[in-house]
Amino acid sequence: MAKLAPSDLAQVLSKLPKQNSENVIVGFDRSDDAGVFRLTGEVALVQTIDFFTPVADDPYTYGRIAAVNALNDVYAMGGTPLSALSIVCYPQKGDWDVLGEILAGGQAAMNSENVVIIGGHSVDDQEIKIGYAVTGTIHPERVITNSGARPGDVLVLTKSIGTGAINTAVKNGVARKSTEAAAIAAMSTSAAAASAAMVRAGASACTDVTGFGLLGHAFEMANGSDVLLTIDSKAVPLLPDVIELISQGMLTRGDRNNRLYVGDTVRIAGSVSKEMQSALFDPQTAGGLLISLERSVADRFLSEVEGSHVIGEVSERTDRLVEVK
Repeated sequence: MAKLAPSDLAQVLSKLPKQNSENVIVGFDRSDDAGVFRLTGEVALVQTIDFFTPVADDPYTYGRIAAVNALNDVYAMGGTPLSALSIVCYPQKGDWDVLGEILAGGQAAMNSENVVIIGGHSVDDQEIKIGYAVTGTIHPERVITNSGARPGDVLVLTKSIGTGAINTAVKNGVARKSTEAAAIAAMSTSAAAASAAMVRAGASACTDVTGFGLLGHAFEMANGSDVLLTIDSKAVPLLPDVIELISQGMLTRGDRNNRLYVGDTVRIAGSVSKEMQSALFDPQTAGGLLISLERSVADRFLSEVEGSHVIGEVSERTDRLVEVK
């Protein structure tokens, strides 16, 4: 299940009346990963919700990935998740053992992060969709948003990209088992350790790379921060076979929607292949964190977070928000 086209959704949200609350630190108008609401001078809530159709054949694995994907939104803000509510769309005449495995996988992933599932809601739906609404906490003055990137910072990505193309290839029966396994491993990896490391490093900004693809989320960070992000396409880590699968047409609707979303705010050098361009727009499930860090702390972060790479830098804004070389 693809997200609604981000450009269409942005138009709808922009027409909603402004909500007046001095306690909203981050609202939906900020295009961030989660909302943040101040409770006291010391505690704020971090809240998010996410659900999607199956991304793995094994029900237990699907449940785990759904949980990790939802938790990562809280981690992207530097928060600590505490509780979750499950969202279940499942056919009334479906196999209840399968649903039990999905929910068991999700609960295992949540409980491994010391998060408890305290309830949920279900509806009869012929198309399976599973996800979670997650609530966490954070100090109101320590929220890491996607709008704090500063010129001179470097950009770090904590996971390889390409899950959208690989999942499409799996559905079409053309992905190697090893490639599928690599995608599942990436999607099942929590952002907890990366989040803790970026908090220690004093990250300027962060977002998790999900449905809008690397360039869609980079656009939102650049726009919110009023800076230019320069991304070195050769430095962006890819999951196995991604370029080959894209060359075979293994793309989602997100490829087109995400390109429309960023419009002409993103400039891509002619030397970047069409396949690599699609990889950069590829919608991700439970993708990595895209973090803006001071250059002086980047090496320490890379040593602490396995699989992380410096993929670019932040500079003063020009007539573009993102440049890819």
